[in-house]
Amino acid sequence: MSERRRFVRIEFHARTELIQGQYKWPVELLDLSLKGLLIKKPEPWLGNPEKTFTADIHLSNEVELKMDVRLAHDDHGHLGFVCEHIDLDSIAHLRRLVELNLADHDELERELAALIQI
Repeated sequence: MSERRRFVRIEFHARTELIQGQYKWPVELLDLSLKGLLIKKPEPWLGNPEKTFTADIHLSNEVELKMDVRLAHDDHGHLGFVCEHIDLDSIAHLRRLVELNLADHDELERELAALIQI
């Protein structure tokens, strides 16, 4: 299988909730990128893959990222989500987080350019 991922994934752990309608799951965040996230599948899992979710990632008591996400894959006990929408404050925090974890500034610029093209 060819690798389709265009964004570097950062192993990152933060208090995270996944929300869909009346359901709210505390989840284990495994990694994060400019375009999505990977979590450990919560039990029981009652999410509807046809509808969007909100991912609420708490970076600190004062800073959180909120993304509207769509389920991209469900395998081996992990759920992968692609970002459908993110507000300006959240993207600024996420950009800074990626910047701090990428040693290569040029790679960050390539990822931001790819994000804009999507």
